[in-house]
Amino acid sequence: MADKASVFLLVTILVLVTIILVFAMKYFAAIRQASQRIASEACTQEASTELLGAINSALARIETRLANVEKVLKEVE
Repeated sequence: MADKASVFLLVTILVLVTIILVFAMKYFAAIRQASQRIASEACTQEASTELLGAINSALARIETRLANVEKVLKEVE
C-alpha cells in the first residue's frame, strides 16, 4: 500500500513540475519576443531619424533655392 502511495506522489510531483516547466517556457518565450521587438523598434527609430535628417536637409536646400527664385523675380519687377 505504501508503494502505491509513493508512486502516486511521484507521478503527481512529475506532472506538476511538467506543468510549471511548460508555463515557464511560455513566459520566457514571451519575454524574449518582447526584447527582440524592442530592439527592432530601436533600429527602426534610428533609421527614421536618419531619414528625417535627410528630408530636413533637402527642405533647407529647397528653401534656399526658392529664396533665390523670389529674389530674381523681385529684381525683374
